[in-house]
Amino acid sequence: MKSELGPSERIVFHSPALFLPYAIIVHMIDSSIAASARKKAYINIVLPLFISSVIAYLDRINIGYAALTMNKDLGFSAQIFGMGAGIFFAGYIIFEVPGALIAERFSPRLWLARIMVSWGAVSGLMAFISTPMQFYIVRFLLGAAEASLYPVIYASCIPRWFGPKDRARAIALLLTSLQFSGIVGAPLAGWLIDVPFFGLRGWQGLFIIEAIPAIIFGFVLVYWMADWPEQAKWLTKEEKSFLSEQYKKEVELKKSVRHYSVREALCNPEVLKLCLAYFLWITGFWGFNYWMPTVLKSVSGWSNFAIGWLIVVPMSLSLVTMLALGHSSSKTGERRWHGAIGLFIAAAGLGIGAFMKDPWISFFFVILAGIGVYAPFGVWWSYPTTFLSGTAAAGAVGLINSCGNVGGFVGPYITGFIKDLTGSFAGAWVYLAVSLLLGGLLILTFRKQPTDQSQAGNTRITS
Repeated sequence: MKSELGPSERIVFHSPALFLPYAIIVHMIDSSIAASARKKAYINIVLPLFISSVIAYLDRINIGYAALTMNKDLGFSAQIFGMGAGIFFAGYIIFEVPGALIAERFSPRLWLARIMVSWGAVSGLMAFISTPMQFYIVRFLLGAAEASLYPVIYASCIPRWFGPKDRARAIALLLTSLQFSGIVGAPLAGWLIDVPFFGLRGWQGLFIIEAIPAIIFGFVLVYWMADWPEQAKWLTKEEKSFLSEQYKKEVELKKSVRHYSVREALCNPEVLKLCLAYFLWITGFWGFNYWMPTVLKSVSGWSNFAIGWLIVVPMSLSLVTMLALGHSSSKTGERRWHGAIGLFIAAAGLGIGAFMKDPWISFFFVILAGIGVYAPFGVWWSYPTTFLSGTAAAGAVGLINSCGNVGGFVGPYITGFIKDLTGSFAGAWVYLAVSLLLGGLLILTFRKQPTDQSQAGNTRITS
């Protein structure tokens, strides 16, 4: 029997998708656009930021490995080295907040490029120091050149491309750069410091070789990244609209709860608690990172090359731990325990490891400390942007990072001071452990949910 339905009606009859409710179809389209936009943002925003962070961190930590031979060559005491390592953060602190505000107001991309070119040039000068004063001056200038790098990334770059529900995961992935640079940089540095470089000592070659990529990549960054979704040539019109609306609605939601000026953000009690917690954490973080190669060598007597390769172990394990915590935090929305648990582990590693004389047992506690000091990073920087945005977020993140950088000065310096005073690193390691423990306890006092942003990441495309 011949059907009485027309051709177009038969098509409707045989197309089950067209029977789906309109809202479901729209949601499916939006989900597809959102997934595509996020994927492109990972490739064109997170990846260049990841590379920038790897280079930055290599230039930060190479001083810890250079110290294995540089201190003896130049006659630097533990206190002189601790002062020079820490004074980097004095320069960083002075220019931190102004730099973050300049980048937010004008162009994060161009500001990051400026940072990379200038710090690469200054980092290379480390190869030519010969006196403590020269050491202090170049380290101070290096901090000034790099100032505001991470606040710009956390407060100005990532929030424009990732909603609250995806932000912890994106930051955790980005900050695997810290461990990746350790995994690559530690064996490289352990090898280079024992190899002459065109008539220069190995540690001098280390500074020159690791400075060059920063200058080159600074120019690459200008053409790879974009400041805003609507400026990205690699997004479709629909993807630009989705990301722009996502950010706009998140900002409006925060303002509907409370609109913070820069001044109000900097005086907010929650921001001040973040500042103190970060100071305590970073005191332990940089005290551990700058002195760990020297401490491990003093306990074990192992070669520079062996120490460089062994440090790959804690870096690799901390990378896995940080990713797992970032993923878990994004999935559950819980941040306090996800941040504090790592600091408790690090405190145990340093506090107990301080009294271990066997090289391999000592190394086991170095592994624990390494896992702990890095673990909270993926969660930490997603917290301030849950209740702040725009210039308020940029200023607050700059202040938080500045307070942490005070700890970056205090930790290495006090470690060197205690070592010269007592002749042992044990007391210094205990001091760092207490600082980490207190930082973890303070994190547990943070507000559970600063604002309910559960809907902020579910922005729908509007035509």
